[in-house]
Amino acid sequence: MRINVPLVGFLIGLVMPVVGFSIVYLAWGHHEGIGEFFHTVYAQPDTCGKVMTLSLLANLAPFLYFNYKRLDHALRGIVSITVLYAVVVVLLKYNFFR
Repeated sequence: MRINVPLVGFLIGLVMPVVGFSIVYLAWGHHEGIGEFFHTVYAQPDTCGKVMTLSLLANLAPFLYFNYKRLDHALRGIVSITVLYAVVVVLLKYNFFR
């Protein structure tokens, strides 16, 4: 399978924030259950914005890798999903989904 296609970047861009969220959970919320952590994050808009933004930073590693390797089409997929995630973070932070 070719790696320089937007779908690969899109899929990696979808998975990496989940990895970032698990790292944030291990750093901040390991003393409580995952359900309680979700509830705490969702109930507090400031915390929600911080956690989602830190989770989104996980896309930086594949972004830099694809940029270094000149895999521009895969890079487009990562950038597009990152922009979509950023829009969701802003909407969650300002209570548009609540």
